[in-house]
Amino acid sequence: MSAMTNILVKDDTVTTRKEYTLIPVSDTPFPAWRASEANVPVNGQVRLSMNIERTKTGYKATVKLETPVLETLGASGTSAGYVAPPRVAHVVTCIFTMFADERSTLQNRADALAMAVGILQGASATTATGVLDQASAGNAFVGSALPITQALTQLIKPN
Repeated sequence: MSAMTNILVKDDTVTTRKEYTLIPVSDTPFPAWRASEANVPVNGQVRLSMNIERTKTGYKATVKLETPVLETLGASGTSAGYVAPPRVAHVVTCIFTMFADERSTLQNRADALAMAVGILQGASATTATGVLDQASAGNAFVGSALPITQALTQLIKPN
């Protein structure tokens, strides 16, 4: 089992690229991480969770990313100058689930993950890798000790 560590993730929604540090917040019942941005309420922080379940024929590994969108604050407050903190307007959620037969190998799962990542990156009729050059990754998915990749290929949950 690998220990839970911080996970860095980039966001291109702002003019200057932003990097979130997702910190471990729980390992039971399922591993979970959350951003810790200053001046952002807890329910407005980016969240990541994962789960590996045993099924009748193998395993189900699920990764879930939640990105809350906060309301825009008005410039004026009450007559006393109070401005209410922002609330969550809505949450955009991305979920990736891999089903792996108990007879699947690490290489089978890594290959499937590599193809799925390529598809999620925008593989098309003109490019097999989408927006990023995945070809240089080689067998990186097989030997990865990174928490989410390791969960999907080696079926190991961080603890």
